[in-house]
Amino acid sequence: MRSRWLRPFAPFLCCAVLGAQIDPRTALVERGAWTALNAGQARAAADAFREALAADPKNARLHLGAGMAASLERRDTDARDEFERAIALDPKLMQARTLLGQIQYRLGDPLLAIRTYETLLALSPDDRDARATLARWQREADLHDRMQQAVGSHFTVSFEGPAEAELAAEALEVLDRAYWRIGQLLGTYPSEPIAVVLYTSEQFRDITRSPSWAAGAYDGTIRVPMRGALDKREELDRVLSHEFTHALIRTLASRGVPTWLNEGLATALETGNLDWAETRAATQAPVPLRALQGGFGRFTGAQAQLAYATSALAARRLLEEAGGFAIANLLRDLGEGAAFEDAFLHRIQRPFAQFQAMP
Repeated sequence: MRSRWLRPFAPFLCCAVLGAQIDPRTALVERGAWTALNAGQARAAADAFREALAADPKNARLHLGAGMAASLERRDTDARDEFERAIALDPKLMQARTLLGQIQYRLGDPLLAIRTYETLLALSPDDRDARATLARWQREADLHDRMQQAVGSHFTVSFEGPAEAELAAEALEVLDRAYWRIGQLLGTYPSEPIAVVLYTSEQFRDITRSPSWAAGAYDGTIRVPMRGALDKREELDRVLSHEFTHALIRTLASRGVPTWLNEGLATALETGNLDWAETRAATQAPVPLRALQGGFGRFTGAQAQLAYATSALAARRLLEEAGGFAIANLLRDLGEGAAFEDAFLHRIQRPFAQFQAMP
């Protein structure tokens, strides 16, 4: 499936090479790079852009493409550096500024992202998408400026006011239990403190743009809508354990993890049992894991529940058969750029197709 990073620039990708003033061979390599990028083949695109840049290092368009390929591979610092080079070579390359701001935000620097988008809108005031994104980031920054913090050994929980102080303290206790329980199972622990933010439901939807069925989100920060969490402590435990697992997975692999494995592990490692997943999977047609490689945000509530159930049962089977250490090593391999099926065979000791075919 084509990445959301590419959709706004499809016309640019199609005609990027037409005006190129470079030698024919480099032009051919560049054309192949954009074609691969447009098809979502990030590794092939990155290799091709690297080859083209060796011949034409001052081509801003090539740095833009290299940054886009890096962002698809979740090499965010590399993507940031390439977008900055593209802008230095061509300050009017608005695509590079747009993506630079998104990468800065993804790297956890919203204030720098805001400044980048303020410059973008000064140069391109009619960009309504950028204006809407900037407004959302500014609302988030204003909200976080008002928040208080509860600080623990491994987490920092931000909340809006004294009424949420009790919930923040409870969240720290829940997260600390998840830290030791899940970290011990996978044999790894985050090396840096993890930021957690508690929102109202309205704030959560505005900032994360999550579907209505989402109970939490992780994008480098754990974000949770409070809802009735004070009255449902077991729900708070479940959601925070789920999102912490995502954070732990990110420390092992910032790229290459199929959604079914990421969400499946997070769901399987929540508190509680998976009876609900077994019931859901037994009453509906099975979903192949290969169909669950991309994000679940595109699903309706019922579709998402089946996707989570299928993924959780598969992840539980992996944990039972291979153990947490093997799965952690599988994730490390993926983060280092290994092909999924090769890494799966190496770490789980059987082909993925065989694993997927078994009930």
